[in-house]
Amino acid sequence: MLEEKNDNLQEADGKLGIEITDSIQDDTTQTLSSETAAENVNLDSEIESENTAVTEEDNHQSALDAITNSNAEESEDETLKERHDIPMQDYHTFSMDSLVDELKKLIQTDKVMSVKDHIEEIKKSFLLQYNHLIEEKKEEFNASKEDPNEEFEYHSPLKSKFDEYYNVFREKRNVHFKHLQTNLKTNLDARLAIVEELKELINPQENIKDTLKHFNDLRERWKNAGAIPKDKYNHVWNNYHFHVENFYDYLHLDREARDLDFKYNLDQKQKIIARVEELLNETDISKAFRELQDLHRIWKEDIGPVSKEHRDVIWNKFSELTKKIHDKREVLFESQRANEQQNLEIKKEIIGKIEVLGTEKVNSHSQWLVQIQKVEGLRNEFFAAGKVPSEVNEETWAAFKTSVRNFNAFKNSFYKDIKKDQNDNLNKKMALVAKAKELQESTDFGATTPVMKQIQEEWKQIGHVPKKYSDKIWKEFKDACNHYFDKLKEHKSEENVDEVAAFDNKKAYLDILRAYQLTGDHKTDLDAIKKHIENWKAYGKVPFSRRHIEGKFNKILDALFEKLSLSKKETEMMRFANRIDSLSDSNDTRKLDNEKIFLMRKIEEVQNEIFQLENNIQFFANTKNAKKENSIVLEVRKNIAIHKESLEVWKDKLKQLRNLGQE
Repeated sequence: MLEEKNDNLQEADGKLGIEITDSIQDDTTQTLSSETAAENVNLDSEIESENTAVTEEDNHQSALDAITNSNAEESEDETLKERHDIPMQDYHTFSMDSLVDELKKLIQTDKVMSVKDHIEEIKKSFLLQYNHLIEEKKEEFNASKEDPNEEFEYHSPLKSKFDEYYNVFREKRNVHFKHLQTNLKTNLDARLAIVEELKELINPQENIKDTLKHFNDLRERWKNAGAIPKDKYNHVWNNYHFHVENFYDYLHLDREARDLDFKYNLDQKQKIIARVEELLNETDISKAFRELQDLHRIWKEDIGPVSKEHRDVIWNKFSELTKKIHDKREVLFESQRANEQQNLEIKKEIIGKIEVLGTEKVNSHSQWLVQIQKVEGLRNEFFAAGKVPSEVNEETWAAFKTSVRNFNAFKNSFYKDIKKDQNDNLNKKMALVAKAKELQESTDFGATTPVMKQIQEEWKQIGHVPKKYSDKIWKEFKDACNHYFDKLKEHKSEENVDEVAAFDNKKAYLDILRAYQLTGDHKTDLDAIKKHIENWKAYGKVPFSRRHIEGKFNKILDALFEKLSLSKKETEMMRFANRIDSLSDSNDTRKLDNEKIFLMRKIEEVQNEIFQLENNIQFFANTKNAKKENSIVLEVRKNIAIHKESLEVWKDKLKQLRNLGQE
């Protein structure tokens, strides 16, 4: 819109130049008459009239001041206009990692001032969280340090990254400011020189056509002169327009040309008013306000005055529409303030929860870890809650820090009390280290391995030791254990050669066993099967990964047992004996113990079942038809007999397993 308006102004200037040339009076040296002066219109008088109207309506002043201040600031540095294109996020809700990532992204722009406000907000939010973290770390250090001369140190890679990125921004900003200050001064000098040249245009000795050409050149130079310091903005613009109007008055611009100029200016200002009326329906209030700033800039800087009869009316209308958009903006701000108030309530609730956690007494490290996790979660919620009203921001932050500090003090008092326990734990672990070092060269692997495993379990059961010694004793213990188990591994590797040979022998023996045929003589066949079992055992253990061959052997045995006319109990006991022999060969006492527990449970289950069935028989014996046992009673008696036979088998198995343990 601004570029289009400038084109229109150039066309208007051309028309005015022609009119002025045709309407020059002969006596150019004559001073301005009072009548001409009355007709004279300068920008200062217009601004004064407008400001007077605003003064009469104080409620409009804040709207106009907001726009004037913004335009003056953006006139100083045009890159500030681009800051509106980058959304200002609620950086208070970002984590420290996210803030560093956002900073890294923003410093990549060449328009350093367009991200200045964003980066300063990021810095504020990051340092707020970082300083709070440092306070906590320092309190923890002071609570746990044993040497009073030890000084607190804390290094954060994240803080180093932040400083690196922020220094890049700061350097860019300094270069920009240095360049900007040079340009602002140069541009200001250029504009003041233009104003001085305007003053000198009122020269009766100069040809009027040359004067007009010089005047149009000055206007073009003014348009391209660039930004100036914001504190000079209004003064320089008003001074320029004042001397432009003086030049018009000096030329005795005829009324017709002046009316055309007024009419054209009126038309342009009416177009601006029409656009502002459209902006009232814009849903993006911030976008509408930014465009309103541009329209005010055009109204003031690019468009000249209108006739007196329209001047107040059109200005008041423009001012009133400005006030409406400003009011909508205030409603938006009010909504934001309501959100901030809601955030305040959330943060107060979070502070209250932390205060409660700072009074809940717990008596173990694991419970304190839960409490610490809760506070960490609440702290993250606090930072994610967003902004609070600025007038209570410091107070809220102080309350939050106090609640966290009190919790940490309460926590630290617990850990001070358990320092004695940690020293006791240190002594226990040092004893285990000594024991592990003593056993690390042992070659009695059968006796030493369970002991080494036991002291590893004991190590796990012992609590924390002072941090100062933790890494050192753990390394000593781990090295001793690793040294022993590495030797055990080498030993097992040597044993594996024999186990592989045993596997190959057993694999070949399976073929012999598959080809074996029973003779039909019970004793001969039974002795032969027992001999096969003894031969199989004689080959020894096979590698663990090839234990499946034992299952194949047992399947062949099961098939042979089925062909023999053995009782069910004999078959079951022979199978069990073979299985127990396999377990005992593996030296796995845990599996033998589990088998014993299993047998005892089965015996108890069968006994309970027999007891229940016998109770059922008693019930039927007390009925009227007790003399005549029906099919149900007979079935129950049959089940009792089966269970008793099974009970004898389970008991014999347990007895056999116990005898093995005594051996």
